[in-house]
Amino acid sequence: MIYRRKTYRISPEVLEVFTDFFHMYLYPNQIQHGARLVGRWVNESKDEIVAIWEYDSMEHYEQIERMIKQSDLHTKAMSKRKELGELYLDFTQDFLTSTTHSQKGSQTPRHITAVSGFITNQDGEVLLVRNLHRPDTLEMPGGQVEEGETLEEALHREIAEETGATVRLIGMTGIYQNVTSGILCVVFRGEYLSGELQPAEGETSEVVFKNITKENAEAWITRPHFRSRLLDALEPNYLPYEAFRLRPYELLCRYEAKKEFS
Repeated sequence: MIYRRKTYRISPEVLEVFTDFFHMYLYPNQIQHGARLVGRWVNESKDEIVAIWEYDSMEHYEQIERMIKQSDLHTKAMSKRKELGELYLDFTQDFLTSTTHSQKGSQTPRHITAVSGFITNQDGEVLLVRNLHRPDTLEMPGGQVEEGETLEEALHREIAEETGATVRLIGMTGIYQNVTSGILCVVFRGEYLSGELQPAEGETSEVVFKNITKENAEAWITRPHFRSRLLDALEPNYLPYEAFRLRPYELLCRYEAKKEFS
């Protein structure tokens, strides 16, 4: 493994704009081509941002960079940068290797936790989005859990950002592991409450409610790992889930295990 440390020097007043640009363009383009984000930090004076990415090797990094430069999202990012003006004053980058290994000789594993929501309206239709960097399929809304968030908080935030919807969550329906990318995705089922549906600029191109059944799911959700999550949630067995803090113990939320019968 190698790690790329990229440090941006910015004006503090553009921090929020830079962060939005990162999440809409830089992050999805890296992730979809196989890079892994270790973390992203800002200093106390808010004039320096550091992002660290993980790659299998230098050859892996170089291959990803070539693919990114040929992508449509990169072209859109360059156009958006011209529109926004000066996002950063300058940047530096260097490459690091880890000195921490487990007893078996492999590096300490890193994982990303994500959430996704099977959200239905009063007609039983399912809320789906089309991501700009996955235009071949519809999928349930969701995304990465940020530091300090519960799974529930992260899903409410992601659904609001991607679709404009406010929802009520009912319970957890499944846990799915992508061993290749190290992503662990937790799926919840919920109900649409309010909000005008609209795509998120730079992230989703379509937000719709669809009548999804076992028979027609493949026509709308073309990627099998997204489809299996939806089909499991279609006739759910709810799993227990709780979030808590320690020192002292504080229960933040809990969903009970149950089976839903139609």
